[in-house]
Amino acid sequence: MAFDGITIANLVYEFKSTLEGGKIAKIAQPEKDELLIAVKNNRETYRLQISASASLPLIYLTENNKPSPLTAPNFCMLLRKHIGSARILSITQPGLERILEFELEHLDEMGDLCRKKLIVEIMGKHSNIIFCKEDGTIIDSIKHVSANMSSVREVLPGREYFIPQTVAKENPLTVTEADFCRIIKAAPMTVQKALYNHFTGISPIVAEEVCHLASIDSDLSANGLSEAELTHLAHTFCLLMEDVKEGRFSPAIIYDEEGPLEYASIPLTCLEGKGCRREDWSSISALLENYYASRDSRTRIRQKSADLRRIVQTALERNYKKYDLQLKQLKDTEKREKYRIYGELLNTYGYELAGGEKSFSCINYYTGEEISIPLDPQLSAKDNAKRHFDKYNKLKRTFEALTQLTDQTKAEIDHLESISSALDIALAENDLVQIKEELMEYGYVKKRRPNDKRPKITSKPFHYISSDGYHIYVGKNNYQNEELTFRFANGNDWWFHAKGIPGSHVILKNDGKGELPDRAFEEAGALAAFYSKGRENEKVEIDYIQKKNIKKVTGAAPGFVIYHTNYSLVAIPSCNLKEAE
Repeated sequence: MAFDGITIANLVYEFKSTLEGGKIAKIAQPEKDELLIAVKNNRETYRLQISASASLPLIYLTENNKPSPLTAPNFCMLLRKHIGSARILSITQPGLERILEFELEHLDEMGDLCRKKLIVEIMGKHSNIIFCKEDGTIIDSIKHVSANMSSVREVLPGREYFIPQTVAKENPLTVTEADFCRIIKAAPMTVQKALYNHFTGISPIVAEEVCHLASIDSDLSANGLSEAELTHLAHTFCLLMEDVKEGRFSPAIIYDEEGPLEYASIPLTCLEGKGCRREDWSSISALLENYYASRDSRTRIRQKSADLRRIVQTALERNYKKYDLQLKQLKDTEKREKYRIYGELLNTYGYELAGGEKSFSCINYYTGEEISIPLDPQLSAKDNAKRHFDKYNKLKRTFEALTQLTDQTKAEIDHLESISSALDIALAENDLVQIKEELMEYGYVKKRRPNDKRPKITSKPFHYISSDGYHIYVGKNNYQNEELTFRFANGNDWWFHAKGIPGSHVILKNDGKGELPDRAFEEAGALAAFYSKGRENEKVEIDYIQKKNIKKVTGAAPGFVIYHTNYSLVAIPSCNLKEAE
């Protein structure tokens, strides 16, 4: 799943027919490391999305728009000033590097034609978007890299731009068959590793495909290949590079039983016949957007929810420690009855004591067995009995107080775990708003000032249609769970929840249609399992009951309920239903 040099070459080929010669109409920066550029060309408007995110760097054409911040960041303002209406003269890729260079022409403040370069580097955590003068001097970049951060290259205004060469690799587009054979023959590693370690822009899966096309085991030692094998491998490699130079691409996603397995801009015949299916795409941009859309969304939301997760996790760890300590102290109070019995027996048999004894043995009339009672030799029988009764009363008071405290701590842990589960479910930024409101209400997050505007709640529960046409609703957080169960659901609707673990409330609507089919219950149960902390388990036990039998816990946090005489089923966590529009 590498964003390799061949994928970049495919993108450049696509951009040349769509963006080259076009005029920039709008520049936005929806995220701190992301640009969205609108380009008018061929009587159409194209949107180019560029992300230099360390976790998921991307570049492709998209039809989707993103909301921008009210105040544009400095880098965005700089680009608007210089190239807000520039024309794209050319789009190139140096060698097979994971780099795209946009050459732009615009009018300066004096009305003279000037040229600039916008360079996009898709290099994992080192990805960047760099704005340069025509001579290569850096004007600015979306990420500044100082000498303290990198010993290889500084990316700062005024510095000279150059491509970092941390590892000496050959350009696969210009290498000759003779040079290819020499390089591979000298490599003390497997053939696959030799290919992607010695040639720019070659990913492991492309290296595997080259070996497969040449009918060579990729795990063989490169320096152990025969002359015939080496020649055949070189010929196969050069043919593939010829396809890249001529723009003969075949973008496709390979799926296995669990979902998307791999993608590439060349046919991956090495994965055929291994229980995989291939889905061809006419556009590499459409392929990348489809492949990365959900992953990008989840990555972004995890970044935005990081502060909330840290607050919840810190509170959970504190309460886990407190709960363990309370349980240990509670266990120590279990011996309290022993001291009560000591006191009663001393009051009954204490007349037998002469004084000065360190212990006293007598028959315990509760069990009929002999018991030894420790004594303070300085005290009388009556005072020793009082001492044991005092111990009993102290432990009894401790037990009563700790029982209440442990119940409160357990309730707080359950509440925090339910919030943690809601953070895992959140798919969009608006899903986090209600979670933050709940954390504010219960004092985990500082409350807003009286004059601060309350955020608008736009997040809604998931809404699915079962295979038999029944409506199923899933709460995304505790407030939505409360709303679904006690305000939205009718008495005859069915309520589902994962047994004994945090999760969403799931409502299967009856709508007066009589008895529901088993498949509807199974699908609702699968959703309840999927939207719970047990979603990674093979199977999850699900409780289900009609809503009219659900009762709210007085004084409890939102979404907490009690119920009895429920039904149970075992579900495999899955979400195979499509959301209703």
